[in-house]
Amino acid sequence: MKQSHVIEIDGIFVGAAARYGDSYRFVGVDSRLMEMDGQLFARLSEVREAASRTYRRAPFAAAAKTLNRGALPNANA
Repeated sequence: MKQSHVIEIDGIFVGAAARYGDSYRFVGVDSRLMEMDGQLFARLSEVREAASRTYRRAPFAAAAKTLNRGALPNANA
């Protein structure tokens, strides 16, 4: 059974880091981190640092896409 670790930024679940041989593979679920999806890292701390850096520098438009992903269509439109 493979071991995985939740990756959160400011309490927001943004992905997971799964053991992949001697490395960790990042699996992103937030649109701001899709550029990292599938990347391999030597240490879990490297995954967390890269995710935090990427998440914080993402433009607001990417953040809005994530927030609106599950929104229902406006019935009044």
